[in-house]
Amino acid sequence: MSEETPGFEEKPDVPTGATPDDAAEPKAADSSQEGEAAPAGDSAATEAIGQETALLAQLDQARTALSERTADLQRLQAEYQNYRRRVERDRVTVKEIAVASLLSELLPTLDDIGRAREHGELVGGFKSVAESLETVAAKMGLQQFGKEGEPFDPTIHEALMHSYAPDVTETTCVAILQPGYRIGERTIRPARVAVAEPQPGTAPKSESAEGETPSDKDADAPDKG
Repeated sequence: MSEETPGFEEKPDVPTGATPDDAAEPKAADSSQEGEAAPAGDSAATEAIGQETALLAQLDQARTALSERTADLQRLQAEYQNYRRRVERDRVTVKEIAVASLLSELLPTLDDIGRAREHGELVGGFKSVAESLETVAAKMGLQQFGKEGEPFDPTIHEALMHSYAPDVTETTCVAILQPGYRIGERTIRPARVAVAEPQPGTAPKSESAEGETPSDKDADAPDKG
């Protein structure tokens, strides 16, 4: 049996020719690796900040694009609403023109009905048909206008006869020769009238009354003495 020699300890194997400092190199290497770990953490933080900045930039771009698309949508919606209003307005205009064209063709017949009524010839079955025609024309918006005694308006009246009268203070329709017709605000035929103007040199009654003085009244009064 071998006996261990007292007083000797086992030492790690050291290559031949190595110095004691060589055994300490692994520790030095470990310390260098620990030193390299710290810069790696800083680079990770920098990378995270860069990613956050990139995400914020992308978010700003998305918000800008959203604002642009929203503005485009609002503009398209406004254009569409304008288009709908324009189409509706054109549709109403076309309808009014068509109705006015149809009723214009019926005006001579309505004139005949009016003359027959004035002469008492609107009787029997003819009266029923005539009244039905007038009712349908009224439902389609046809309105008759023109009355004796109303002021002459060249936009809705057509003067066929002219005279002077001492009892009028302005140009007045004294006779309706042919009634006018309108649909809403559209005049499809002016009223054909006879007009009268104030007599030349005749002052209106209101002005003559205002121009009369108390002395004139006293002079006109009979002398009671």
